[in-house]
Amino acid sequence: MPARFQFRFQYWVLSVLMLIVLSLTAGFLFTVFGKFQSMMEDNARERFSLLARQSIEATGELVGKAGLIAGNRAEDRRPFDPDGAVPELLASLAVNPDFYGQYFGLPDDGFVQVIGIRGDSRLIETLQAPADTWFAIRRITTVTGGERQERWTFLDRHRELLGQRENAARFAPTSRPWFQSAMKNPGLAVTPPYLFASTGQLGLTISRAVSGQAGVFAVDINLSRLQDFLGELPLSPNAAIMLLDAENRVIGYSLRGEAFSALAIEPLTRLDAILNPTLQGLATLKEQDGAAVVQLAQSGKPADFVVVRQLSEAFPGARFTVIALAPISDFSGPIEKARGDVMAVSIGITLLLVPLALLGSRRVVHALAALARNSERLKRLDFSVEPQQPASFLYEINALGDAQIVLQHSIRDRTSALNVAQDKLQHLVEIGLMLSREKNREKLLRHILKSAQEISRCAAATLYLKTEHDTLRFALRTASDDLHDFEVPLHDPVSGAPMTGYVSTYVALNNETVVIDDVYGDTRFDLSGTMQFSEKTGMRVVSMLTIPLSPREGEVIGVLQLMNALDPESGVVIPFAPELVSFVEALAAQSAVTLENVNLLESQKQLMDALIKLVAGAIDAKSAYTGGHCERVPELAMMLAEAAAAVDSGPLADFRFASEDEWREFRIGAWLHDCGKVTTPEYVVDKATKLETIYNRIHEVRTRFEVLLRDAEIERLRAIHERGEDAAAADARFAERRAQLLDDFAFIAEANIGGEFMAPEKVARVGQIAEETWLRHFDDSLGLSQEEIRRRGPFPAQPLPVREKLLADKPWHVVPREPGRQTFDPAHGWKVTVPENLYNFGEVYNLGIARGTLTEEERFKINEHIIQTILMLEQLPLPKSLRRVPEYAGTHHETMIGTGYPRRLNADDLSIPSRIMAIADIFEALTASDRPYKPMKTLSESIKILSFFKKDQHIDPVLFDLFLTSGIYRVYAERFLKPEQIDEVDISRFIG
Repeated sequence: MPARFQFRFQYWVLSVLMLIVLSLTAGFLFTVFGKFQSMMEDNARERFSLLARQSIEATGELVGKAGLIAGNRAEDRRPFDPDGAVPELLASLAVNPDFYGQYFGLPDDGFVQVIGIRGDSRLIETLQAPADTWFAIRRITTVTGGERQERWTFLDRHRELLGQRENAARFAPTSRPWFQSAMKNPGLAVTPPYLFASTGQLGLTISRAVSGQAGVFAVDINLSRLQDFLGELPLSPNAAIMLLDAENRVIGYSLRGEAFSALAIEPLTRLDAILNPTLQGLATLKEQDGAAVVQLAQSGKPADFVVVRQLSEAFPGARFTVIALAPISDFSGPIEKARGDVMAVSIGITLLLVPLALLGSRRVVHALAALARNSERLKRLDFSVEPQQPASFLYEINALGDAQIVLQHSIRDRTSALNVAQDKLQHLVEIGLMLSREKNREKLLRHILKSAQEISRCAAATLYLKTEHDTLRFALRTASDDLHDFEVPLHDPVSGAPMTGYVSTYVALNNETVVIDDVYGDTRFDLSGTMQFSEKTGMRVVSMLTIPLSPREGEVIGVLQLMNALDPESGVVIPFAPELVSFVEALAAQSAVTLENVNLLESQKQLMDALIKLVAGAIDAKSAYTGGHCERVPELAMMLAEAAAAVDSGPLADFRFASEDEWREFRIGAWLHDCGKVTTPEYVVDKATKLETIYNRIHEVRTRFEVLLRDAEIERLRAIHERGEDAAAADARFAERRAQLLDDFAFIAEANIGGEFMAPEKVARVGQIAEETWLRHFDDSLGLSQEEIRRRGPFPAQPLPVREKLLADKPWHVVPREPGRQTFDPAHGWKVTVPENLYNFGEVYNLGIARGTLTEEERFKINEHIIQTILMLEQLPLPKSLRRVPEYAGTHHETMIGTGYPRRLNADDLSIPSRIMAIADIFEALTASDRPYKPMKTLSESIKILSFFKKDQHIDPVLFDLFLTSGIYRVYAERFLKPEQIDEVDISRFIG
């Protein structure tokens, strides 16, 4: 209820009053605090500038004193007498405790040095001096014979002799930097600070050449007193002061406070190498004298520091810098007290005004608090409590309260509806993601049906799929009973008219959603089948929603039918709500696209598999020598891979194909393992004799023997009838010649067959027979192919008739390899010896083949098929799931010990599937019964030969044993071997 008396809000000025008071207080505090801050920084600058100045003066005094002594000694006009100056040097060290030593270096490497030991135990031990030694005198001279001698004299504090020792001198002053610098420069020479070798203390050397360049006088200064001096300075609690040399190396320092408590700086550490972010930040500051307030890192955060830098150079080369720093907070004590006083007064004034303001605004505050609570609940969309009506005498507050109540009721209703829609939309997105990830068609159908039932809150659902023969087939439904293999025709089989009488066929034909609120009251469609389903299952179907599955405009691939929408609260059957239909249609569209994609993928896989098998079948059909090989190897490889995947211990325990895609990848690799054979000429693969190319050239050779025999016959007749020779003698010569020709041809014919080995003497006889000549009367350049003409081009024809050898290796018998081809580029990893020529058809060359019927070029050509297989497969744009197909297809000729081809891989390079392929390829070749070049072998013979491959480490011994123990060899034999090949095999002889 609004208050009886109301006033407008603009008349209430309490808030304005409070604003004015707070603004004035804030302005006053800002001005005063700013002045205090300036005073604090000025105080810090003055204090640290004084400390830095004191430090730099102490450093300059120490270095300047040493420079003065060196300068006076160098300018001494008295005759140069280093030994005579020893008493003076002792006196100087006695009154200058910061001097470590003074000495003369002479151009002839003579040396006189006085050291202030002052009872230092380290120096006494280093110099092997007597106890209580206070001074040491070191002289280096050259004695008779040119040897240099070093003499040490040790004195006590009263300069009385304590002892002496002599030894060979190794120290050469002329090689020292202080000597060389002093001799080159007319003034003082200063070394950079360094650690004395004898004491480990920090110091430096000042030297100068004496009058007339007769030598160099030098003073060693101990800088340790500067460290003590810095440590005694009255620094603030968290301050630091450091003395640096010309190279920004630390000579001395003093650190205070927790930030530096654990920090120890080694002498001569560069400023930028100190392991402290605050001190490292100093290295980036500009090098100039003066004080400044800068920001440096402190405890990981930037903080204001007063930084003072003082530079001093007593004389050229003696340049030093003092840096002092402290956080501003070290100087804020008095300032903070004054600041606290001002703050206390300001707070007191504010506290005096606040009660007055509260007394005047209590009723307004209560009303505003009610509005604030309503707003907070509204912001959280919390509609569990009715909004509170504020009671105030201010008009604006009451109007705002009324509007707030109306707004909350409106938002509550709309939010409830939005939450329902949002839940469904989120569920729809989750379903879409789930469907897009599913690749198994059967699982996808179940997901579609289950998701549709969940999003629509219905009791049952059925999924129809359109078939290739124009029907709708029951694919799946939520009921647990068996699904009958029943199809609904979309068109009349006789007339071809559309069958729109059923709701499912109507939706499929018209790509249109149908909603039925009451099945028993609907007259548009024949719903008798639905009613029979109700009677059979006991679930009375009342409401129905039928949606097409349409991945593209105008195309339907199935129908989704939902039955009996349920009220989410009571569970009563209700009609399908209009706002629900759009969500179900969206799900149906997603499902249709996903199902279509899965169908396309399956079709692509089926097409690809068919093409692969087509290629493999074409390779098998290309040559009778390899008939069925490409078909049988995948079968055997898959059997062995399945057995290996089932092993749960030993070397094969971790081998698994994790998915169906990986199994398919291996299967395709097996089918394509010899696809490179499409590039291998048939006459090479089928070469059964040595002289065979497209045909067996033994016939051509036999014709030449026939010519020689005819020539012998003609010669016999001419001898008898033309020259009148004795017929018996002529007949004897002819018989002998005939026998020789028959024997020679029989030998050549036998050599043409080939065998396991051809002895060298037989090869030599081929050469002897080849030297026999015959007379050719016809032009052998006629009727040639373009390729033959090209090969014979450089060789001119000879005048006819021409006498030729019976067997010849003619130049055009050699087919050179095409230059520039990248087939055998080492970048592919090939490790093969490539013959110089592509082919060599030379007759003597071929008949001299030692083993088998193939030349080196032809054998390489056959082996080249695996290279072509790899190149062909690697050039294919294979998807990620098939990336290992080239590996599986291209490694079956490798061995476990690196003697295979084409890459000579070893066991470390060969995967389990690659090793399986090697066994499958070899065993199929051994057991094949369709090879015309070899008799078929029995199962036991094949296993025995395969065991030799194991013994020679050509195949994996573990997989070989599994091949036998699993019985795969016998399963394969029963499927693919002839009955007469299958015999008993004692596998115990070969296992282990």
